[in-house]
Amino acid sequence: MRLSRRAHPSPWRRAITTILVTGGAGFIGSEFVRYTLANHADYDVVVLDKLTYAGNLDNLRPVSESPRYRFVQGDIGEATTVEPLVDGADAIVNFAAETHVDRSLLDPGSFINTDVYGVHVLLEAVRRTGGKARFLQVSTDEVYGSIEQGSFQESDRLQPRSPYSASKAGGELMAQAYFETYRLHVVSTRGSNTFGPYQYPEKIIPLFVTNALDNLPLPLYGDGLNVRDWLYVGDHCSAIDLVLHEGRAGEAYNVGGGNERTNLYVTETILQLLGKPRSLIKPVADRPGHDRRYSLDCAKVRRLGWQPQRDFLAALRETVDWYAANEWWWRQLKSGEYLDYYKQNYGQRDTAAAESARP
Repeated sequence: MRLSRRAHPSPWRRAITTILVTGGAGFIGSEFVRYTLANHADYDVVVLDKLTYAGNLDNLRPVSESPRYRFVQGDIGEATTVEPLVDGADAIVNFAAETHVDRSLLDPGSFINTDVYGVHVLLEAVRRTGGKARFLQVSTDEVYGSIEQGSFQESDRLQPRSPYSASKAGGELMAQAYFETYRLHVVSTRGSNTFGPYQYPEKIIPLFVTNALDNLPLPLYGDGLNVRDWLYVGDHCSAIDLVLHEGRAGEAYNVGGGNERTNLYVTETILQLLGKPRSLIKPVADRPGHDRRYSLDCAKVRRLGWQPQRDFLAALRETVDWYAANEWWWRQLKSGEYLDYYKQNYGQRDTAAAESARP
């Protein structure tokens, strides 16, 4: 995201009393809600969440009794729901999104509806209520596509390669258009692969941890050498909080953990932490358009004063221990719709892998 030739706006200084967190019952969104209530004693937080399969009120159980927290069930694509909530907010942080690449390959349309049209509805609500609230769009490093060497900077071209990343790029561009056209105070963050407690068990770390706990196969794509930069969820939220308060309008900020690891390394480390055999790894056919490597240059957000605090291995060990100790949270999720998706996504890849292995 680049600024136009207009004067470079300064950081937003409007006093905050109320933050609207959309998608606040999801993984990163719920962590941000807990982080905000713990670190800003004078802020009220309103959560708007549709409660799709990945939205879970159990994620917000630790703050459910707080007098500064309020939950509203609703869709960011519905203007009649969104507008009064935006009108009462000083800042909006948009986590609401369809986020899983594999699901975007099966149903691209739902990603366009939420990740692009939903962003438009939120921005239009900000504009219609006078543009008084700051808007932070939570995006992803996947908007850049894959990189063989070096690291992506914020000025680099967006080259998404999946319906998911394309929809997130579309949401960012919509936010940038509202900054350019209507002068709304918009910023965005492009976070790297995030992990930690309360992550829905379709993503690689919680999926492999929970499968390993039950001695089930760990379906690893291709050769397992795709590289991701891993970021602990608490560090991610501290960066979002800083950019919300200190970022400049019209700007994007990369947020990475500086922990580039192959998927195979992460998989093997999970098995070691759980004392499980490597034989649980089950290679499956790679997914289409699978990005080989992500890497972010985070100098820009570091100049604001942010840097990740958590050591990768220590944070991964803590995360694995959390899932081992909180079966009540994830076992209820790995049924019904989840099993239908799992069979649809991995069943075909198992067949393809078996066919490719035949002499």
